[in-house]
Formats: sequence, structure tokens, C-alpha cells
Amino acid sequence: MPALLPTPRTGPRLLDAERLARVEDGERLHALLWRAGPGWRMAGSAVLGGGIADCAWVLNAQVAHGYRRTDPAAHLAELARAAGAEGRGMGLMTAADVRDLGRARDGGAEAVVTAGISVRGWAAAPPETVTGTPGPGTINIVAALPVALSDAALVNAVITATEAKVQALLDAGYDCSGTPTDAVCVAALAPRPGTRTHPFAGPRSEWGARLARAVHRAVLDALPAPAPR
Repeated sequence: MPALLPTPRTGPRLLDAERLARVEDGERLHALLWRAGPGWRMAGSAVLGGGIADCAWVLNAQVAHGYRRTDPAAHLAELARAAGAEGRGMGLMTAADVRDLGRARDGGAEAVVTAGISVRGWAAAPPETVTGTPGPGTINIVAALPVALSDAALVNAVITATEAKVQALLDAGYDCSGTPTDAVCVAALAPRPGTRTHPFAGPRSEWGARLARAVHRAVLDALPAPAPR
């Protein structure tokens, strides 16, 4: 059995992500760039670099309302290169102003959330209500854990973060499970010889519980108040 050695955090804190700005098609747009550095393994549904892989950065970029480009992954790659991000990373996009972010920390678990909720609904919607192509108004969740997780636990962590998002939406008074384009990215330390790799990240596991609480609070922090009915 691997030794239960302390696992130090490496790289800058997620909550200290760099804030970027650019002018695109005459509009000033913003982005958040977390330069995690080496030693991180991530799982996510990101437009650019999604899946499970060793990654060194995460970019969450605002795009214009009415976004019309048909190559979002290439667009995000261009923005990452322009910002000097090196190596493999994950890129997310949203029409929300990413300066209006929510953030939270719980026992070492960190979460940063941006929330665009103009197009929202329930995941299991009747087929007749699902029409057209949704725009990039999106709830983007980026979370980090200062421990190593197995690949299965990383997938479990994405599920836990999503469950916490839905709980926050309901607690905030929104009658929905999210938007059609929500994205999640969870980072954990890459496994190393001699250190413990956590096999679980469900909401009742040690680190899954911390992740859930951090995401829940960060989503609440990011959401605008719902309009009165």
C-alpha cells in the first residue's frame, strides 16, 4: 500500500487566476487564466482539451453575445497562445462577463465559477422544448483539489461538482438544472510514486465533500438574483 505521505500543493492557487482583457470585433472582452504549472491532472468537458489529461493551465474566456464562430476550440487555442499559456491545457468559453465570478474554498478544495444563465432549463427536457442551437451563455466551473485522484475519482469529482451546481441553483431560487452549455473542469495533483491516490470523490468522501461545498458556495456567489415571479 502506498505510504500516506503529506501531499504539498504545487503551483499558484486557483483563486489567484490571472485576469486578461482583449478587444475583439470592437468589443472589450475578458478572460481568466489559471497557470497551474506542471504536476496537475485534470478532467473536464472543456471545449478545448476536454477529457482526462495532464494539463498546465485552464482558460475561461468571455465571448460576445451572438457568438458565430464555428471553430471554438481553435479560437480558444489562439487566445491561450496569445496569453503565453504553454503546454496542454483546457479552454472554456461563456458569454457572461467573467469578472463577475464566484469563488470559494473549503478545506483545501477551491472553486471558481462564472455564470451566464439567460438560456436555462432542465437536463431531461421534453423533446419538443429542445430547439435550435444554444449560445455560449454558460455556467463554467473550475475546481482544484490539492491531492492526487485516480481517473475514476476524477470522473466522480466532475459528477459531484455538477450535483453541487444543481443544488446551488435550486437554493438560489432558479427552477432549472443549468444551461445547455455548462462546462466543468476539475484539477487534482498528478499521482506520484510514494503518495496516496484517492480512489473516490463522491459527495460523502473526504475530498468530494469539500469539493461539493466549495462549488456550491462559488455557484451561489456567481449567480445573479432571480427575477421575482
